[in-house]
Amino acid sequence: MGTGQGKSLTLNSAFRVGFTGTLGVGLAIALMTALQSVATVLIYIGLALFLALGLDPIVRWLVARRIPRSVAVILVVLAFILIVAGAGLLIAPAVISQIQTFIGDLPEIVANLATTGWVMELERQFTGAIDVDEIFANIGEWVSDPKNVLSLGGGVVSIGAGILSFLTGVIIVVILTIYFAVTMPTIKSAMFSLVAASSRPTVESVTEEVTRSIGRYVLGQLSLGIVNGVCSAIFLSIIGAPLPALLAFVAFLASLIPLVGPITGAIIITASCLMVSPGLGIAAGIYYLVYMQVEAYLLSPRIMKAAVDVPGALVIIAAIAGGTLGGVLGAVVAVPVAASVMIIIRKVVVPAQAKR
Repeated sequence: MGTGQGKSLTLNSAFRVGFTGTLGVGLAIALMTALQSVATVLIYIGLALFLALGLDPIVRWLVARRIPRSVAVILVVLAFILIVAGAGLLIAPAVISQIQTFIGDLPEIVANLATTGWVMELERQFTGAIDVDEIFANIGEWVSDPKNVLSLGGGVVSIGAGILSFLTGVIIVVILTIYFAVTMPTIKSAMFSLVAASSRPTVESVTEEVTRSIGRYVLGQLSLGIVNGVCSAIFLSIIGAPLPALLAFVAFLASLIPLVGPITGAIIITASCLMVSPGLGIAAGIYYLVYMQVEAYLLSPRIMKAAVDVPGALVIIAAIAGGTLGGVLGAVVAVPVAASVMIIIRKVVVPAQAKR
């Protein structure tokens, strides 16, 4: 009897463990599925909070001059929207026109590329193994059909759906940014109320330093991006580079990612110029070598002063890790996140270890 009861208890225990484990796995899968479903919403919330923190230094400056916070937020957000919309209206027509011209000239560009010295040398080196002329002829024939070029973007329906989704996301982010910017003090107070009274002063001090650091970083990086974009537009227009407005926009977006971004943007722009003419490529390469030195030693130390105190090696690691995990947005956010972690370590972890 004892043996039978022991077996029965063992089987029941095994069943309970298996059922509990299966239930846990099912709940974990359901939770991951739910997170994937709301991933876009979480990105919107994170981006809006990031922008709100970036606008907060300007809002604080206006509030210090006795302007109500709600009014200050509305003024700052309206100014931001007007600047972005104005820049978009100025740049968008030129970009669209240049893309249309580029698509129309693409067969001629491919044909000219086939007659350049390095392609002819490549053909000589691989004679009998690769027919370079046939490859370029097939590429020219393919790009001559507008349907093929349009299919690169997924077709008219996909492009339209992407534009609609983008506009919807922009509206949601703007609304959330206004809400977070207006209610930032309330959000902080609610968060502080959940902390033990003995630890509250430390948490408040660290939180304020983190939010100020992120705000300065956003404004500083945006300023560097604008400088790079404007200077690139002027230089590329002067040398007659292809798609100067589009390439300048690429330079602006790339500059939002510290250290790694400007180098990547410079490579893309130089390669684009090199496809048209070796002279253009060399001129663009020299310009960006000079500009990156000016940015690193003159602009960045002045604009980013007191924004984030992160070693260069950690900036590169954070940018690469953030880009791998979250794309361009992850790379942009990674540096202030790393700076925030360092502030927490310096303000909380180090003093706690010193008391032991």
